[in-house]
Amino acid sequence: MPKVTLAAIVVHCDKILRTREIGDYDGAANGLQAENRGLVTKIAAAVDVSLATLQLAVTAGADLLIVHHGLFWSQRQPWTEKNYELLRLLVENNLAVYSSHLPLDLHPKLGNNAQLCKALGFARLKPFFESHGQMIGFKTQTNMSRQELAKRLWRSVGHDPKMIPGGGETCKSVGVVTGGAGAELKQAASEGVDTLITGEGPHWTFALAEELGMNVFYGGHYATETFGVKALAAHLSKEFGVPWIFLDHPTGL
Repeated sequence: MPKVTLAAIVVHCDKILRTREIGDYDGAANGLQAENRGLVTKIAAAVDVSLATLQLAVTAGADLLIVHHGLFWSQRQPWTEKNYELLRLLVENNLAVYSSHLPLDLHPKLGNNAQLCKALGFARLKPFFESHGQMIGFKTQTNMSRQELAKRLWRSVGHDPKMIPGGGETCKSVGVVTGGAGAELKQAASEGVDTLITGEGPHWTFALAEELGMNVFYGGHYATETFGVKALAAHLSKEFGVPWIFLDHPTGL
């Protein structure tokens, strides 16, 4: 059975993702969040870490779980009840957790935004959408109808996106920021796009999109952020010769 040290994978991930250089929310705690006994024989990837995805990783025989949303977004102490159950799953099953939020969003090849742009057939990408001191998304010039863009997004995320047709029938400057950027439509507009593709946004963004003259596509927070963890796990599998699996646990959000 192929195996590699956990330390080697962590060093590699921290380097290529620039984990220590990228600003992020405090709860992201990017990097290695839980150790195992030191070796990795199988990698699992999931969008979120939770009791459900940890159980899926254990069933799959993984000893490293790569996630986008890690353990510490909300309070984890005290280690009782469900928190204790989660900790017990990690320790008893020798399961390590590595989490990467904005470092994975903005990576130019493996990132959620780069991978979604690739799936949509976008080229000549430019940095877009400042967050925590760096650009995390991409934008591109197009001459594409809203209907064609909706079809491409459907093929990419696997379901019909929610569309706010606040702008013109033709999308000429499209910005892509996966996840929950819908609340920042004014920022997106100020950065020169007439169309924004993201995961989700609040109800009031419908009226705001109309007022801004902007088309908005909500492809789902979960669905738009499956790309990065898959790409990172596939890269690690190729780099270190260990198998990987994607654990699909959709939220529907």
